[in-house]
Amino acid sequence: MGKQKAVSKDLTEKILRECHEIYTEGEDCLTNVADLLGEKLLAPRKKITVMLMGNHSAGKSSFINWYINENIQRTGVAIETQGFTIVTSGKKRETLSGNATVHLYPEFKPIMKIDGMANYIQTEITTSKAQQAELVHFIDTPGLVDGDMKYPFDVNEAILWTANMVDLILVFFDPIGQALCKRTLDVVEALSEKHHPKLRYFLSKADEAGDECDRQRVLMQIVQELCRRPSLNKTCFDMPTIFITEKKKSENTGLNQINKVCLEIEKTINMTIQTTLNTLESDCEKIAKNVEKAIETDDANRAQNLKNNARWIFYSAFLFLLPSLTFTNQIRSLLCSAPKDYPAFCDYLQFSERDPFLKLVHIFPSEMQNTVIKSLIFLWVLIFILYKFATRSKPTMPRQKKKELQRKSKHVIDNYLPKKESLYDKYLRESIEEEF
Repeated sequence: MGKQKAVSKDLTEKILRECHEIYTEGEDCLTNVADLLGEKLLAPRKKITVMLMGNHSAGKSSFINWYINENIQRTGVAIETQGFTIVTSGKKRETLSGNATVHLYPEFKPIMKIDGMANYIQTEITTSKAQQAELVHFIDTPGLVDGDMKYPFDVNEAILWTANMVDLILVFFDPIGQALCKRTLDVVEALSEKHHPKLRYFLSKADEAGDECDRQRVLMQIVQELCRRPSLNKTCFDMPTIFITEKKKSENTGLNQINKVCLEIEKTINMTIQTTLNTLESDCEKIAKNVEKAIETDDANRAQNLKNNARWIFYSAFLFLLPSLTFTNQIRSLLCSAPKDYPAFCDYLQFSERDPFLKLVHIFPSEMQNTVIKSLIFLWVLIFILYKFATRSKPTMPRQKKKELQRKSKHVIDNYLPKKESLYDKYLRESIEEEF
């Protein structure tokens, strides 16, 4: 069984890594193709993100230490976690400050806009390979308390913002006096309104809640208080009891359901794999469709531009006809004032006597003719400009870019979609084998 889990973890990591590389690695990666189309694609993450929240001393940091099998987070009765700590797996043990954290995770840059937050976010990198640690980012949040406790930043706003970035939210309730903390319940209610599918509730430190009757009484109190809030009273409520224990001790497994927390994390990882593969397929098909649409639009624009240019030549000749006749007539008037000098040329220009422009002008009294001429010239120029605007060329892409898009689209269809099918087959095949 242990060997199967190791293979499953390796395959999971491979699938998420290769999907991420399809989006980000190489000249023909999906994000580059999307950029050519003027679109933006978000590369899938190689790990899921799990946020832990709850009242002060609820055991959030202790759970992270237990899960990764390393004492990386400080624990105790005092308020040890005052800021946000991202715990992730890496090549070497390291602690990153706020600026380094934002550089590593640029998606968290907006949280730095919260006043006072810059000095209260950090990353702890561990080399742990316990359980699914290599596939999980844990976000440890400050313990929530009521009363005069003042946080160096708006902790409610920070938690609600972070919830948008995570895949799973584990809510820990401490049975020793703090479970009904109003601040905790207010934040949980706000989270439930927007992120209900992500929320999972647990009664932590269940071994300290007394006997079975005491534990049931605590559970009833918490559930009753939660169900008084409309946004939390939606579906059947489940709150497994958990506590941290040494692996060597065999505790009452009916009381300690900590494996359910691990199961929720594993389910989230599996759902992330399926979502990532499905998104990869839809993004490949979307890019291929958009490339085809862009090429069709470019072809249509080129054909339309050709028609517009032909119309422009025709209408330009027509628009210049009347002024040309008038201009010709003026030349005739100048040259033929002495017909004896240019008799043949004057005969050639006789047609200009039928100049409709001058005939139109001569309809008006002589004192108005200059005004009429200026008005007609202005109207002609206006028509010329309006028609030029109406027949302006539509944008087209360079032929080199067009060929590049066609090549990249073919690469996406011929390589990435078969790759997705292969990864899906491996994932499903192993899931079936482990089931049996």
